[in-house]
Amino acid sequence: MHLVVTGDRRILLDCGLFQGLKALRLRNWEPRLPDPAGLDAVVLSHAHIDHSGYLPLLVRQGFRGPIYCTAGTADLLGVVLPDAAHLQQEDAERANRHGYSKHEPALPLYTVDDAQAALRLVRPAGYDTAFPVADGATAVLRRAGHILGSATVELAVGAVRLVFSGDLGRYDRPILCDPEPVPAADVLLLEATYGDRPHPPAAEDDLMRIVRDAAQRGGVIVAPAFAVDRTQELLWMLHGLERAGRVPALPVYLDSPMAIEVTEIYRRHPEDYDAEMARALGAGERPLAPERLHIARTDQESRAINAVRGPAIIISSSGMAVGGRVLHHLAQRLPDPGTTVLLVGFQAQGTRGRALEDGARELKMLGQVVPVRATVAPIDALSAHADCEEILRWLGGFATAPRKTYLVHGEPDGCAALADAIRARYGWSVTAAGDGETVTL
Repeated sequence: MHLVVTGDRRILLDCGLFQGLKALRLRNWEPRLPDPAGLDAVVLSHAHIDHSGYLPLLVRQGFRGPIYCTAGTADLLGVVLPDAAHLQQEDAERANRHGYSKHEPALPLYTVDDAQAALRLVRPAGYDTAFPVADGATAVLRRAGHILGSATVELAVGAVRLVFSGDLGRYDRPILCDPEPVPAADVLLLEATYGDRPHPPAAEDDLMRIVRDAAQRGGVIVAPAFAVDRTQELLWMLHGLERAGRVPALPVYLDSPMAIEVTEIYRRHPEDYDAEMARALGAGERPLAPERLHIARTDQESRAINAVRGPAIIISSSGMAVGGRVLHHLAQRLPDPGTTVLLVGFQAQGTRGRALEDGARELKMLGQVVPVRATVAPIDALSAHADCEEILRWLGGFATAPRKTYLVHGEPDGCAALADAIRARYGWSVTAAGDGETVTL
C-alpha cells in the first residue's frame, strides 16, 4: 500500500495483505496506518489479495470512505474478499480445536461480515475517464493487462501527476488487452516483480506436449491452478489446442467453486478483452470451455471425480496446493506413476506446490503422508507479470521521462537489475523504494 498525503487529504493506493512465509504473514497483525478513519479514499489497481486483502481490516479499523476500482475488479472483490475472510475464520477455528495458537482464543484477522462491509464501500469506475477521488485530486484508470480489471492508476494531485503501475501484465497474452501506455508522469511507482529475469516462451507448446503424453499413457493430469486468471488462461489454451487439432479433446474437470464463479465474471467483462478473445466470442465460440468440460460445483460432484480414469485433466484450486479441493485429488492421484501434476504458477517457499517442484518424494496432507510417484511438470512460461523486457517496453510509451521513478513490489535483486536496465535504456532517475519510506513529491 502507498499513502499519498496532500494538505489534509489522504489517499491510499492499494491495500493488500502480506503473503508467503509466516514471518511476513504476522505483519498483517501489526498497525499499518495511523488513523484509518481519516483516509479520504482508497484506489485499487486490482483484486489480488496482496493488493486488496487488507480492506476488510481497514474498514474494521474505522475507514468509511469510497474504494475506487474498475468494474471487473469490483466483481472479483465480491468473490475474493469473502473467500479470504472465510479462510481466516477456518484457520482460527482449526487452531482452537487443536490448541496450536499462542492466543486464547485464536481469532481471525477479519470476518466475512468485515469483508461484506468493505464491499459496500466499493465504487466502480470506467477506464480512461478522469473521476474525482478527493478535493483537489482526480484519478484515471488504464488497462494493465495483469488480470481482469487490473489497472494502472494516474493520480493528479494539484500540479503533480503520480502514476502507479500496479501489477503490469504481459504482451500478447490471451483473453486480456496488452498493458495500455501512459503518456506522462511526474513521479512513477513501478512494480519490479520480475525485474531481473525474462519469461521463457511457448507455454502452449509445453502444454501440448504434456497433454499428448498423458493421452498416450492413459494418465490423469492434476493441475493446481489459481482461481483468478490462471484457470481461465489454462481453459483458453486447452480450447485453442483442441480446435487446432494439436491435442485430443480429453475430459476436463473444473473443480473449484471460486474458479467457476471467477470464470463467469470473466465472461461478463468484454471491456477487458483483447481482439482475439472478442473475435472468438463474435464467431460463436466458447473460448473458456474446452470441448469436454465438466463443472464440479457441489461436494458430491467433486467426489465423483475420484472415480475418473485417464486420460483426463483435473483443474482445481488452490494454485500452490496449500488448501482447497485440489488436495483431495492430489492425495488420491500422487501415488500413481501414471499421474502428471501440472504446475502452472509460481510456487512459494513453504507450500506443497513448491515441495513438488523441488522433487519431494512424499507430502503431508489431509492427516496423512502421501507418497509422490507422479510426474511433476512445471510450465514456467505462464505468468501474469511482465518480465524485465516487457516492463521496459511499457516504459517506452511515456512521451517524457518521469522526474523520479520508484521501484516497488520486488525483491532487492529484481529492483537493482531493473533500475540498471532503465538507466541503461532510458537514462531515467530510478531508485528502489524502502518499506515505510516517506518522499516529498
